[in-house]
Amino acid sequence: MSEPAAGTDELARTVADLVGDQAGEWDRAGVLPDDVLRKCSASGVLCAEVPREFGGHALSSAANGEFTAHVGSLCSSLRSVMTSQGMAAWSVQRLGTASQRQAVLPRLTGGELAAVAFSEPGAGSDLNAISTTIRAEGGDVVIDGRKKWITVGRYADLLIVFGRYGEGAAAVVVPSDAPGVRIEPVADPLGCRAAGHADIEFSSVRVPADQVLGGPGQSLPMLVTAALTYGRISVAWGCVGILRACLQSAARHTTSRRQFGRKLAEHQLVARHLADLVVAEQVAAQACAAASRARDEGAPEMFVKSVAAKHISATHAARAAATTVQLMASAGAQDGAVAARAYRDAKLMEIIEGTNEICQLILADHAVAEWA
Repeated sequence: MSEPAAGTDELARTVADLVGDQAGEWDRAGVLPDDVLRKCSASGVLCAEVPREFGGHALSSAANGEFTAHVGSLCSSLRSVMTSQGMAAWSVQRLGTASQRQAVLPRLTGGELAAVAFSEPGAGSDLNAISTTIRAEGGDVVIDGRKKWITVGRYADLLIVFGRYGEGAAAVVVPSDAPGVRIEPVADPLGCRAAGHADIEFSSVRVPADQVLGGPGQSLPMLVTAALTYGRISVAWGCVGILRACLQSAARHTTSRRQFGRKLAEHQLVARHLADLVVAEQVAAQACAAASRARDEGAPEMFVKSVAAKHISATHAARAAATTVQLMASAGAQDGAVAARAYRDAKLMEIIEGTNEICQLILADHAVAEWA
C-alpha cells in the first residue's frame, strides 16, 4: 500500500493508531466511537487543509488528497467524516467573513464535528431544486425545510445548511441542538455504514443573522459548486484508498492460497485481474493528482478535473471491489471483511457528490464546449 504524502506521516500514524483493526467492527455496528471522532477532530486531521492559525495543518490539496487516500484505505466511514468536515471548513473559509472564520474554524479543529446539508427529498443531483428557506426576522434568520441523507448528521455539533434566501441563496451555520432541529439517523445504509448519515428537519429554527456565511442573497450555483468541488476531490481520493486496500487484500490472498498445485496468483485469469487492479489504482491516482494540482493552482479547469477524478475513481473502485470479492471468494464475502466493505462502500461512491450519470453529463457538456 502506498505511503501517505510527505509531511503527513504524523497525521497518518494518528489515524492508524485510532483505527487499528476496528474498521470492520465499526462497519457492522454502523457507528463510529465518539472518542475516536473527537480525537480526530481535535488533532486537526478531519480538515487538514485549514490554516495553522485556526488549528489546521495547512496541507495543500495534493498532500491532503494522499492523506485522504490513506484514511480511505483504512476506513471509508471515517474518510466520509473527513470529507464532510473538510467541506464544512472549506465552506466557512470560502464564504465566511474574517470574524466567522475565527469563530467557526477553531471549533472544527478542536474536537467538534460538522455536517454540510445540501440534498433534500426533491433535490439530489438537481440542487437547483433546493426548497429549504432562510428568511430574515428581526436580528435573526429562520430556517424551514428538510434535508436528506446528510453525512455526519448523526454526529454533528454544527450544520452548514444551504437554502434559498430571498431572491438568492445562503449558507447558514446552525447548532444541531437548536430548537426545531430534528435528526433521524438513516437505518442500515448500503455503504459507509458508520458515517452517521441522517435525515434532518428544520422547523422554524432561529439563529442569529450573523451565522449566515458571507451574508444573504448569493448565487446558489456559486455557493454549491465551491463545496462540491472540494467534496468531489475528497471522495475521489477516498476511492483511491479503497483501490489500494483492494489491491493489497487481493495480492495477499492470491499469493497465500493455493489451488491446483500452485498459488492463485500464478493462474493466468487471476493474474489478469491483479493487473487490472494495478491499472485501476494508477489511473485513479493520476486523475486525482491532476484535480488536486489544478485546485492548488486555482486553475480554471479545476471544476471539470474534479468531476473527472470523482467519476474515474468511483467507477474504478466499484469495479475493483467486485473483482476483489471475486478473487477472494468466501474470504472476501464475509460481512466486515475489507473486500466486502469495499464492495458496498465503493458502490455508494458512484452515487454521492454527483452520480456517475451526472458526472458523465457534465463531462459531455465540457467536451462540446472545449472540443466542438
